Amino acid sequence: MAVRHLLAVGLLLLVAGCSGDDDSADSEPTPAESATSEPTESESTSPEPSEPAPDGQADEPAPPPPHPVSLPALMGRTYDGHGLRLGDVLLRTDAYTRYAVTYRSGDLRISGIMNVPTGRGPFPALVLNHGYIDPSYYVTGQGLAREQDYLARAGYVVLHTDYRDHAGSDRAPGSERRLRLGYTVDVINAVLALKRFGRPTVDPERIGLLGRSMGGGITYNALVVRPGLVDAAVVYASVSSHTADNFDRWIRGERTELARWIIDEYGSPERDPEFWRGVSPYTYFERVTEPILVHHGTIDDTCPLRWTHRTVDELERLDKDVRLRLYEGEGHTFYADWALSMRRSVRFLDRQLA
Repeated sequence: MAVRHLLAVGLLLLVAGCSGDDDSADSEPTPAESATSEPTESESTSPEPSEPAPDGQADEPAPPPPHPVSLPALMGRTYDGHGLRLGDVLLRTDAYTRYAVTYRSGDLRISGIMNVPTGRGPFPALVLNHGYIDPSYYVTGQGLAREQDYLARAGYVVLHTDYRDHAGSDRAPGSERRLRLGYTVDVINAVLALKRFGRPTVDPERIGLLGRSMGGGITYNALVVRPGLVDAAVVYASVSSHTADNFDRWIRGERTELARWIIDEYGSPERDPEFWRGVSPYTYFERVTEPILVHHGTIDDTCPLRWTHRTVDELERLDKDVRLRLYEGEGHTFYADWALSMRRSVRFLDRQLA
């Protein structure tokens, strides 16, 4: 018995000596925000003392923390977008000046471009969220080029972000393995950086989002993560608000090595539907507070129209302010009806950001 007692004491001492935080260099970055040490709200504040339970009642167990790769995890973060700086003048037109810009997203420096209308501000502003372009050949400001010009000529400051891992933005390895949720962080911080930049150029009380394709999904993410962040949103030809649809269409079928890693780490949509609900904005549409205008072509063979119908149907069921505009014969990239769609977008934004 004495030997057993001594062994037990020794084991306890060993466990005590190995306990505590292990921040070794081999540990992976926080999945929800791949390369930032920015504390979350729960990390940056001390927990409040719990209220004693009423007599005869046991304390209710605390809810489990959200999966680190999930929209609820992003909901619990602290965002402090700042440091928006105008760089070189890239273009001068009769209606606006185009600048290279950078801003801060947590510990990352994000690049992009900003079109500033000619004349006296402050102007309403839009953050533009581009669709998927392979980061290996993406260049600053690429994507939504027509929209950048049109909206600046309509009197809007246009901030087009590059996202992490794109162009001059800082690298955050593993973004694709974390289902690109870090891009949502960069967009939220872009809005906050615009608000801090403020007058006399930007009216911080009149800011909206516009996203296309993958950028439409990022826009939906931002709306559910930070309700009230902006005043309105416009979405073109969006990916599905069920993230499993996007995984099945573009990763599982085409990028088998990445698909295998994601399934091993998080489970497949069939085996672990709870995880996939947690990364889908559809699950949290009850949090949306902003009016949304949605555009979609009827023959889009990249992002099927049924995805947008399901998204809009759910928003309408929840009594959200959403309106859908369909374009007969238009595919994923608008051509014949693009100008019509932009006129509708500007009318919508003028009304909502008035």
